[in-house]
Amino acid sequence: MADASTDRVNRFRTEAASRGLPSEEVEEWIRVARPAVYLAEGGNGPLVARVGGDPMLPQGVPRPSDPFVASVDLAALPPGVTGLPLPADGHLLLFSGTDVHGTGGQVSDAVLHVPAGIPTTSSPLAHGWREPYRPRELRTVWHQPSAQMPESFALDRWGDFPEDEQFELADELGDAWAQVGGYRPSWALQIGGHPVSPQNDPVHHARDPEEAGPSEQEGTARGEGADDWALLATWRCGDDVTELDSGVAHWVVRRRDVAARRFDRVHRYVEMA
Repeated sequence: MADASTDRVNRFRTEAASRGLPSEEVEEWIRVARPAVYLAEGGNGPLVARVGGDPMLPQGVPRPSDPFVASVDLAALPPGVTGLPLPADGHLLLFSGTDVHGTGGQVSDAVLHVPAGIPTTSSPLAHGWREPYRPRELRTVWHQPSAQMPESFALDRWGDFPEDEQFELADELGDAWAQVGGYRPSWALQIGGHPVSPQNDPVHHARDPEEAGPSEQEGTARGEGADDWALLATWRCGDDVTELDSGVAHWVVRRRDVAARRFDRVHRYVEMA
């Protein structure tokens, strides 16, 4: 764990102790935190991700069914900061519309990995009335542990029906964690970690056996548990999407599918506050 992350964890322990929170639950909160990287506009660092505009696609690749959101230069990310077995180089392309109807689910062309060295060209996508999202460059990068949302922590810790006191404890843990977080710029893109959702936890939704496709049910039958599901990315739409109020798009995937480069098995969810 990086020094800054270790310092935050230690300050969280101190803050939680000052509030009288149970040390066992404090350590569990820390244990289930996952590494994440956050990208924002501004700064003079290298270009790590590009949001909006037209995607750079290899020739012959079928055009994705949804608008282009972002392209992440995987080689520009410090090693290990996402906690996911992502490729070491190339670009990860994310696609999403803004339709919040339905519950989301598997979308075979919501994520593409373009390996390094593959020739690409600018590829405008036609999606009816939708103009490309506003082009932006993300050059500000930081990474830190990402905690679960309190409700998600409570459900994982105490089962499907936690007591009110347990939900309240999870909220207090979340408050203590936020208290020692320090200032961070308003990020546009998150890779890895736990989701921040205005409605429902997309990772919980994706790992529901009733939502799994045949290949995913087979994986569960082989003993691969719910912990294999992880957040791949979250995009905060912001003012770029006027039809959504504080809209977000999430891409959720099994770790084994990331390792196998099976991005066609990604689940995508679009929400608004």
